[in-house]
Amino acid sequence: MIIKNVKVFTEDKRFVPGEIVIEDGVFKAEASNHEEVVDGNGCYAIPGLVDVHFHGAVSYDFCDGTEEAIREIAKYEASQGVTTIVPATMTLPEEELMKIAKTAGAYKNEEGAHLAGINMEGPFISPGKKGAQAATHIVKPDVEMFRRLQKEANGLFRLVDIAPEEEGAMEFIEELHNEVHISFAHTLSDYDTAKKGYDLGADHATHLYNAMPSFTHRAPGVIGAAHDSGHVMVELITDGVHIHPSVVRTTFDMFKDRVVLISDTMRATGMPDGQYTLGGQAVTVKGNVATLTEGGALAGSVTNLMDCMKNAVQNMGIPLEEAVAAATINPAKSVGLDDKYGSIKAGKVGNLVLLDQNLELKKVILNG
Repeated sequence: MIIKNVKVFTEDKRFVPGEIVIEDGVFKAEASNHEEVVDGNGCYAIPGLVDVHFHGAVSYDFCDGTEEAIREIAKYEASQGVTTIVPATMTLPEEELMKIAKTAGAYKNEEGAHLAGINMEGPFISPGKKGAQAATHIVKPDVEMFRRLQKEANGLFRLVDIAPEEEGAMEFIEELHNEVHISFAHTLSDYDTAKKGYDLGADHATHLYNAMPSFTHRAPGVIGAAHDSGHVMVELITDGVHIHPSVVRTTFDMFKDRVVLISDTMRATGMPDGQYTLGGQAVTVKGNVATLTEGGALAGSVTNLMDCMKNAVQNMGIPLEEAVAAATINPAKSVGLDDKYGSIKAGKVGNLVLLDQNLELKKVILNG
């Protein structure tokens, strides 16, 4: 397949007029003689988006632990231009996490977005910043528990979230930082503790600003520690609910090419307002806001990653090139998937999205 007459998003984060070749499911540098030709009609051609932190959509949750749930979520995500997914677990008992891990580890990517990993959000978090996580299942960071889950998942865990101030966290980082990406999440950590953890090898911050101490001039906390650790990637939810547009702009200025846009969506995404659940807890959804029915804490998002990316550009003043990078190559890099996904480069999986000048979705190409 040759896609002609498009503005191609390059690995150096520019749009250039050109064409794209996909053969045998991967991008190629040159075309063979007898290829199908598609007219891109001047569209932006960007890599399929990569979401490394979300929970569900269209009434399904990854933590349902069923093949059906993964398949239906994957189909929805692909329909929205999100072609690579790393869905997140919740703070649940180990036996439930085992079931989820086993189901995901055996899943075959036959349709929809590619299940390329799992994000383990909980149970190694702080009770003081649990947010929408269930306090009853929180435990201290446990190396052997993680390895049991990783074995059951056939190595699919790409990211594990911990609170660095909790007992055993530093030992956890030292032991596992070469086996899995480690993120700081749902934490009360101060700057010095977080910086020590990043120096030991943690390399990620989960939904920056949310479920962590505020960034202030005398107490910069996890946010300041992440900024001062040049290898750390930071997640950002740009649904217009979680983060003020000014803070989004400031974060892009602070972290440059280390910003990772995520959706953090839950099962109500793509569904009408009403009552839903997240991690076994009741959630009320009204418009684009999801909150715990009891207590009112934000309970994830109902805005998919494509719409988050568009919102960042159209309503928050983020340059298109920066927003696209933050939804494609940056997340792929953040969990070690950039050898296959996240950019339009010869040899990578041929996942492509065409957007018109208003950033409306015109075509999704999956596996060529």
